[in-house]
Amino acid sequence: MQMKNRRWFWLIVKLMCLIWIAFPALAAEKKNLAGKVAVVNGSLITQEDFDREMIGVKKRLAKSEKSLDDSQLLTIKKKILENLIDHELLYQESQKKGIKVDEAEINEQWEKLKKRFPSEAEFKTALRKVNLSEAIVRSQIKRGLVIKKLIDKQLIEKVTVLTKEIKTYYESNPGSFKQPEQVRASHILIKLTPKADESQKVVARKKIEEVQMKLKKGEDFAALAKEFSEGPSSVKGGDLGYFNKGQMVKSFEKVAFALKPGEVSGITETRFGYHLIKVVDKKPESIMKYEEIKDRLQQYLKQQKTREKLDIFIEKLKGKAKVERFLNEISKSQK
Repeated sequence: MQMKNRRWFWLIVKLMCLIWIAFPALAAEKKNLAGKVAVVNGSLITQEDFDREMIGVKKRLAKSEKSLDDSQLLTIKKKILENLIDHELLYQESQKKGIKVDEAEINEQWEKLKKRFPSEAEFKTALRKVNLSEAIVRSQIKRGLVIKKLIDKQLIEKVTVLTKEIKTYYESNPGSFKQPEQVRASHILIKLTPKADESQKVVARKKIEEVQMKLKKGEDFAALAKEFSEGPSSVKGGDLGYFNKGQMVKSFEKVAFALKPGEVSGITETRFGYHLIKVVDKKPESIMKYEEIKDRLQQYLKQQKTREKLDIFIEKLKGKAKVERFLNEISKSQK
């Protein structure tokens, strides 16, 4: 199903409710920090809070190799500031409603956070590098959890989706439920590094040719994959499962989609090395049936409604709040 923004709900939780739980964005104590970018009903949002979020954005942009002009960068900065303001308003509202969390809930999130690191020692080292203590982190986990409870209570529990709405959406958006052509394939891989020299290529080529000869003599593909393949799928007899176009490297994909079920390719080279590919099954492009998708579609529509209600809820909070913005570039753009 190709519904755009179908994962927006989890972005709400991460960006607005649990923004401080994700390790790179854990906040330091605000009261002791110099500089402010906003004040929300007397509570500071610091320059350090803002900078921390900007660092995350810049890292993502660097990975995607995208560049932004001044206008686009200003738009992103405005969005980051508003997200921080929204988070503060939601937290303040949760306190007015008397929402609390117990230690067991905080401990559960704390343990999940620790498990993101190979060891407790590395976790503690990472905390020290960004000047954070356990007390500060646990405090911010608490903030995130009470906001999540606020949204659950005020919005999510009150949202309903009728069967009629689900059917209407399904019938009005047939393009959203296209299932692209898929192939299920297995492979046997003999690895090559990108810096492999000619002698290493010769050795690898000889290995894959020997496996190819065994296949031609009638030996089982899955058994050979388990014995000789150097890829992670070897334990499953080389099985890669079903995949669409665009999920594999082009040279591999081109061969796989050209084969018929039961056929084995010739030796195929990719940046990973030499492959023998066997297509197990093919599924043509199709439209997902209503019965297959109705439960997920109900959840999607509920999330969409909740998003709309959350926007309205936050705007109402802003309407009653005193919010001052001090970020220079943004303040100038709003004059």
